[in-house]
Amino acid sequence: MSSIQIKSALISVYNKENLAPIITKLHALGVTFYSTGGTEKFIKDLGFSVIPVENLTSYPSIFGGRVKTLHPKIFGGILYRRDNQNDVKEATQYDIPAIDLVIVDLYPFEETVAAGGLPEEIIEKIDIGGIALIRATAKNFQNTLIISSRKQYIDFGHLLEQKSGKTDLSDRKTYAAKAFDTSSHYDSAIFNYFNAEEQLPVLKNSIQEAKTLRYGENPHQKGTFYGNIEALFETLNGKELSYNNLVDVDATIQLIDEFEDERKAGKSTFCIIKHTNACGVATANTTLDAYLTALACDPVSAFGGVIITNTTIDVATAQELQKLFFEVLIAPNYDADALAILKEKKNRILLKRKNVTFATKQIKTLLNGIIEQDKDLKMETAQDLKVVTTKIPTKSEINAMLFANKIVKHTKSNTIVLAIENKLLVSGVGQTSRVDALKQAIEKAANFGFNLAGCVMASDAFFPFPDCVEIAHKAGITAVLQPGGSIKDQDSIDYCNAHGVAMVLTGTRHFLH
Repeated sequence: MSSIQIKSALISVYNKENLAPIITKLHALGVTFYSTGGTEKFIKDLGFSVIPVENLTSYPSIFGGRVKTLHPKIFGGILYRRDNQNDVKEATQYDIPAIDLVIVDLYPFEETVAAGGLPEEIIEKIDIGGIALIRATAKNFQNTLIISSRKQYIDFGHLLEQKSGKTDLSDRKTYAAKAFDTSSHYDSAIFNYFNAEEQLPVLKNSIQEAKTLRYGENPHQKGTFYGNIEALFETLNGKELSYNNLVDVDATIQLIDEFEDERKAGKSTFCIIKHTNACGVATANTTLDAYLTALACDPVSAFGGVIITNTTIDVATAQELQKLFFEVLIAPNYDADALAILKEKKNRILLKRKNVTFATKQIKTLLNGIIEQDKDLKMETAQDLKVVTTKIPTKSEINAMLFANKIVKHTKSNTIVLAIENKLLVSGVGQTSRVDALKQAIEKAANFGFNLAGCVMASDAFFPFPDCVEIAHKAGITAVLQPGGSIKDQDSIDYCNAHGVAMVLTGTRHFLH
């Protein structure tokens, strides 16, 4: 049964775009059509004869169209094994015609949910007959071919032309795999719709788009991106994003989105990321000033980094960016002349960001399973700060601490961020102790010749001992932000009170691993 000539086809689809050429080719090959409802009318309107399913089953479409194809004469014609004598005998006995091809396009359940359909509309878009047809045909791939989505129409049209209506076992098995992908994805979407309310402790995550990457984190590792990257960005220049690029791009997006209020106020923010950690962040009145200030934080680490801004790239900024080697630049828009300048380096990746809402859950493979958590969407405001010292921070210090806290949230723990208003100075990242993170930041500041006098410090977690505030005070830091929560919080507060340092507590920890 390796090669089979298509002689009969059952066609029942929701979306008929690109279907007409398929019908025309099948008709030219002498294929008998079975259909129902709108698809039956569609075939007739093309001028071709079609046998209504009702004529085959002797049952009309009933219950408002909920039951049309669910009948032994339909599923028998799909499922009976052509090389099984008993199956052939029963098909003859019950006058069940063979169906060699089934074309289905399911009701648009996901689209209806996404469009905000009413509950009754959504429920009616749960396809029953279509799913059953897909599974039955795919199961009997030895004898039948299933086209399970309108996305397959064009490829199937090419197959018809190449093989003159014949299918090989490999063709049928490939389309069977695609069919079970279609059905499992559809069922997962339905489950997730119901489970949004029921909250069963079950994870079903189905992504049908995939892109093979050049390699994974290292050249000896394979890598694949599951998702639709084109929905997020328009690629204006450069090579394809690598695994590491994607990881850093994700980090830049998460960080820049913390500065939405600044953007709405007409200010520009630039973030420069290296290995998911910020090495430059600044907000300014102009795009150029924001970039130059961010770059000045750490021009060494900025080399080969990923850069993002929340305002349009103009010519002056492009001219400065042109002086730096970087992997990726992301912006909501580019002036035409600025884009021409940046495109002079052909491998440089230039992305124009689209307005997309991201998921509020995060998942990660771990050990022999997967862990899931709510995304950290909390960001503190001035109203969330609790002053715990006799010295009250100035308005400038409060602004600087809130700015630093945004960076802390998106920096690998343990982390300390030192900043002034609207500018990152230095940070200590990914250290095994908070003291080490602070010392790393202070040493880095010394290497770049930064004066830390009057700057602020933000920490992702509490201080178990007063050593950090002591080191910070001796370095010139005048205000400290931390979540609090240590049984020895008072020790750090007492040190600050004794040395004229302001401290505020946020009540929220921002670990990042």
